[in-house]
Amino acid sequence: MSTTRRIEAALEAAIASSQDDSAPPKLAAALRHAVFPGGGRIRPHLCLAVAQACGDDRPELASVAAAAVELLHCASLVHDDLPAFDDADTRRGRPSVHSAFGEPLAILAGDALIVAAFERLAHAGAQVPKRLPGLITAIARGVSSPRGIIAGQAWENEDSVPVETYHQAKTGALFVAAACAGAIAAGADPAPWRALGERLGAAYQVADDLADAVSAQAICGKPVGRDVALERPSLVRQLGLSGAYARLDALVADAADAVPMGAATKGLRDLVRMQATRLAPMRPSLSAA
Repeated sequence: MSTTRRIEAALEAAIASSQDDSAPPKLAAALRHAVFPGGGRIRPHLCLAVAQACGDDRPELASVAAAAVELLHCASLVHDDLPAFDDADTRRGRPSVHSAFGEPLAILAGDALIVAAFERLAHAGAQVPKRLPGLITAIARGVSSPRGIIAGQAWENEDSVPVETYHQAKTGALFVAAACAGAIAAGADPAPWRALGERLGAAYQVADDLADAVSAQAICGKPVGRDVALERPSLVRQLGLSGAYARLDALVADAADAVPMGAATKGLRDLVRMQATRLAPMRPSLSAA
């Protein structure tokens, strides 16, 4: 089974497990709307690539870990789009969850995705109990305070926001969780993989800042220009376009270099470069930047 099919099958199983004839129909529809169709699924792809580089001796556990990371990412997008945060009416080229189903159901759908992620982890981890505490800890740190997605959202409400800290929490932490979870699911030490997650997450955030600055809603599937409108920290605002593109290039190279040495990891280096190329917005003329 291909990596993409593994991810989609694990996500489908997770959503199906939260839905039956007794489930509120609108909530069930909102959950499916939040997860399918997905974006690039870069975080679960990273998780499974690391698991495969480490032997992938428990593929079911790795697949569930990858799906859990993506469910948490989807939950963060549902909440991030709410009027209280970015007030985004589109996501992935179609109405955001709160635009389609209303704010109450969007809040509940985001909460339900968080619960589903850890429920699936607990169920799959019961088959390999020695790996479960590490998996839950690594993934929970990617979303919790003081350095996960929740902290990243909270930094937006502070008077002074350190850009690197904000980006590491809002974006980088879940990439770290994905890389570490892949290693743990395969019974390997996650420590050598942490730098890969940090650098790839940082590169992704720079690409997102650039997309917000130079792309169009029709291309990236969500509103653009929000960093300026909401006065959010942005490396484009801090470094200019040319500086942000240079930072992106350096981070992509650093991420590829952070992959531990070994024959099984060449494909992972290729994945890093491919994903980074896909994420980078088209470069305009930078002569005036």
